[in-house]
Amino acid sequence: MTTTGLKTVTSQSTVTAADAAAGVRAMRKGDIDAAETLFSAAFRKKTPPAGSELRAYIASLFFNSPSYTTDNGSIVHDDGNGNIDSAIFALPMTFYTVNRTTVARLLCAFVSSGTKGALGAARLARNVRATQQDMCFSDTSSATSADHCIAAGGIILPIQSLDWHRVFKPVTALALRLQKRINLPGIDLMLPLCRVLDAALAKWKPGFTPVGEFGFQCKLEEPSTFFEHIAPMTRRFAIRPEWTKTEFDWLIEKAKLNRKLGKLQCGIVDRQGTVVGAFLFFGNKKRVATVLNILCQPGKELDVTREMFAFLNIAGYATSHGMAQPFLMNALGRQRLMSIRHRGYFCISTRHDDLKQAALLGDIYIGGLASEQWSRMLTDF
Repeated sequence: MTTTGLKTVTSQSTVTAADAAAGVRAMRKGDIDAAETLFSAAFRKKTPPAGSELRAYIASLFFNSPSYTTDNGSIVHDDGNGNIDSAIFALPMTFYTVNRTTVARLLCAFVSSGTKGALGAARLARNVRATQQDMCFSDTSSATSADHCIAAGGIILPIQSLDWHRVFKPVTALALRLQKRINLPGIDLMLPLCRVLDAALAKWKPGFTPVGEFGFQCKLEEPSTFFEHIAPMTRRFAIRPEWTKTEFDWLIEKAKLNRKLGKLQCGIVDRQGTVVGAFLFFGNKKRVATVLNILCQPGKELDVTREMFAFLNIAGYATSHGMAQPFLMNALGRQRLMSIRHRGYFCISTRHDDLKQAALLGDIYIGGLASEQWSRMLTDF
């Protein structure tokens, strides 16, 4: 990739000669069976592993990206006997980072075979420490992984580690939450009654119903439309996705495969024919809207979020949620029935001080499609 006037760099796996001799190397397609077994054992506790569907998904996701090379992809540890005892699943994504374009790595999963893989896991961890990275990040880190990230010179983004939740229909939302928490039977049959109760509640407490801004309107477009607004609406951020159309389209097609989250859609917010915002979201049959990304012109955060919530409410969703972003917090905080919850640590490792400082100051647009929220690895396997 070439970019006029910018330095283009790649966050490589930086496998040293010593690490290579110790068994650290790029993941190959021949490693997929072993990597899938490690993933299923670590995250799904499935024996035997999840099977051919997961193996096909790993092959497609981690080897077919337009930005993929063996230097910026996943890495594994071979114990010397041809056995893979640990692996880091990584997906390359193109970012503008302060004054350079970087092919960063999204770290999706770090797995090992228990105590047998401890040495290999330690060797892999050495390859993603901050001093060796232009940029690598993860939005689903556990507390232990976050501690390791900080110890290795990385940082945590506290706001992006949170999820916002906006309820539109409280009774229905409570019923859906009970079904998810305790698998309560018969919830689907009760949903029509829940809707009736929610309608009565809306009349009794009209302030709970989100209202859009006068003169603004929202309409649905194809998800590909979102690409047209990324560059002009994220240019104010020092760190932001710098996807090519090819890379964006590939990500959209992969996101569409997540049927559990529902249909991938794009909402466009305009005022008198001028587009002022856009949002990308999943809507599922349970009537939950999972918002991946929100874009807006500077100063239009409140207008766009109000119109978005009003639209989702009218569309019939019981609740919505998405990753928190520093530039949106003031607008989100003005909504009724809004809550903020911890979702998992958002970690970044980089050797560049300017990137680190910009991220800590909130001068960054990341998350949603530029994270792991859309991946089936989180929801299906």
